Amino acid sequence: MRAFNLIAANVTLFYSTTFILGLLVGSFLNVVIYRLPYILKSQWRKDCRLFLAENGELQISEDPSQSEPAYNLIVPRSRCPHCSHLIAAWENIPVISYLLLRGKCSHCAAAISIRYPVVELLSGVVALYVAWHFGISWQTAAAIVLSWALISLSFIDYDHQYLPDNITLPFLWLGLLVNLNGMFTDIESALIGAMAGYLVLWSIYKLFKAVTGKEGMGYGDFKLLAMAGAWLGWQMLPAIILMSSIVGALFGIALILFKQHDKTKPIPFGPYLAVACWITLLWGEKLNRAYLNWIS
Repeated sequence: MRAFNLIAANVTLFYSTTFILGLLVGSFLNVVIYRLPYILKSQWRKDCRLFLAENGELQISEDPSQSEPAYNLIVPRSRCPHCSHLIAAWENIPVISYLLLRGKCSHCAAAISIRYPVVELLSGVVALYVAWHFGISWQTAAAIVLSWALISLSFIDYDHQYLPDNITLPFLWLGLLVNLNGMFTDIESALIGAMAGYLVLWSIYKLFKAVTGKEGMGYGDFKLLAMAGAWLGWQMLPAIILMSSIVGALFGIALILFKQHDKTKPIPFGPYLAVACWITLLWGEKLNRAYLNWIS
C-alpha cells in the first residue's frame, strides 16, 4: 500500500509539474507569437537597406543597428499596448493574473486580449495530455516540445499568413535527430517523410499555379509538412494531408458563409496542418489502420 501511494504521489507530481511548466511556457509562447514576426520584418528591412546602400542606391547616414533600440524575445519588458505601462511580475502569472486583473490593464483599464490566457491554458493542457498519453518517457519530452512549436506556428500563421523558418527548419532537423534511435519512427521513414512532405505540397502548389495562375499556398506550408514527415515518417503524411484539407475546407466555408472572412483574402493553411500533425502524433497508427480497414 505504501509503495502504491508513493507511485501515485510521483505520478501526480509529474502531471502537476508538466501542467505548470506548460502554463509558464505558454506565457513565453505569447511573446514568441507576438514578437517574432516583427523581429523578422525589422531584420528584413535592415538587410534591404544595407543591400541598397552597398549598391549605391540608398544613402545611410548611420549604422542601422545603432539607430534602433534592442527588440528581441527577451527585451524590452512587456508593456500595455495602450498606455505603455510596464507589466509587473505579479501581472504576468499565467492565467491567474488575467483573472485577478479581470481582463483589464491595472493602469489604464484597457481590455487585455483573451488570447493570452487561452494560449497559456492551451500550452498547459496540451502538455498535460501528451504526458498522460506517453507516460514518463523521453517521447513525452520530445512530443511536448513539438506541440509547443505547433502552437506558435499556428497562431503566427493565423495572424500573418507566414510560417517562420526560425521555427520550422530547426524542428525539421530536431525531428530527424530524435528519430535516429526510432523514437517515433525509423530514421529511413523520417528522411523520406521530410523529403516527401516538402515535395508533395510543392508539387500541388506548382500544379495549382500552372492551372489557375494563382498561388494556393506558401512555401512555409511545404516546410511545415516536411517537419511533420521528419517527426512522424512518410507513412503518416496521407493522414495529415487528408485531415488538414478536410478541416481547412470546412472551416473556410463556414467562415465565408457566416461572413467572418473576406473570400478574396487567403486563409492560412498552417494551423490545419499543425492540428493534423498533433493528432497524428498521438493517434496516427490507429487512424492509418482505420483508414486501411475502411478502403479494404
